[in-house]
Amino acid sequence: MNIKELYQEIILEHGKNPRNLRKTENFNKDAMGKNPLCGDNVHIFLKLDENKKVEDISFEGSGCAISMASASIMTDLIKGKEEVEVKEIVNDFLGMIKENPELKSKNLEEDEKTKLMCLSGVKQYPMRVKCATLSWHTLISAIDNTQEEINTEKLD
Repeated sequence: MNIKELYQEIILEHGKNPRNLRKTENFNKDAMGKNPLCGDNVHIFLKLDENKKVEDISFEGSGCAISMASASIMTDLIKGKEEVEVKEIVNDFLGMIKENPELKSKNLEEDEKTKLMCLSGVKQYPMRVKCATLSWHTLISAIDNTQEEINTEKLD
């Protein structure tokens, strides 16, 4: 199996069987996002402990395979990480999707980097970039508690 096939397999698996597709009990931060062009919508639920570590994270919503896979992979990777690590990973991921060829975060294991890299191919399809990044932008809105719904039409 080549790397492209592996990446497609990971996206399809997470798209068909998303992890953490539920509402976190006793969440203390949340945010909503939508992609009107594709019809994707996501609601991120976070439970941060007193040290700002992600105790639990989940999402509800619907959308295309890329959007669902991205949210699923994100929630898997973020659980258990501290807020500062989460923000670094989000920025690294968004940079990879837009222009950087690789991930630089020191807070990711190799298998976690592989999961994120499987989404790197969407940069070849500009309309799909917003599908892949919606949940990530929404996560930052939840952490920062902005109370503003993310709308991909307003993102660059």
